[in-house]
Amino acid sequence: MSDPLTDPADLWPSPPTAKRGEPQRWVWAAMEPPERRLRMRELAGWVDWLRTTFELHNQITHCWYLHSAVVEHLTALYAGWMRTYVGEEGPARELAEADWINTLHAFTPRFQLAACATGRHQEAPPVVPPPPGADEAFEMYLSVSETITMAAVHPAAAELGRREAALNAPL
Repeated sequence: MSDPLTDPADLWPSPPTAKRGEPQRWVWAAMEPPERRLRMRELAGWVDWLRTTFELHNQITHCWYLHSAVVEHLTALYAGWMRTYVGEEGPARELAEADWINTLHAFTPRFQLAACATGRHQEAPPVVPPPPGADEAFEMYLSVSETITMAAVHPAAAELGRREAALNAPL
């Protein structure tokens, strides 16, 4: 593995089957195991770089990869970092780099896992199964709830009407 502190962009593989310019997709569940392993190694190298560069040693635990929510947040940050810094084609934004850094700081509290803060991994608590009848109650809600069944009304209908009228104005 190359040194991610020198050039983390070196971690980005170019799959031989990908068309040039095709965006990389990071849906973990949709990846075959060999691709998942490759991508996780790639993400791990970048996370090491991130922890060092932004001094996040105490915020991103060593067992981050064992926590699916943290993996998803780091994946989103990595994909955004690639678009921002590596230059995937797309519409340019004047403050893309600052936006990415602001997003990093907004995500940072989500990396902090109190259970693992001591350096020892702790499993997440077990998922509580839904109570009996929960599926039926949900279906009933979808059928009769006023929130779901009321007629559609846009809260800014007047503004939408003005914009549509402006677009359709005679020349």
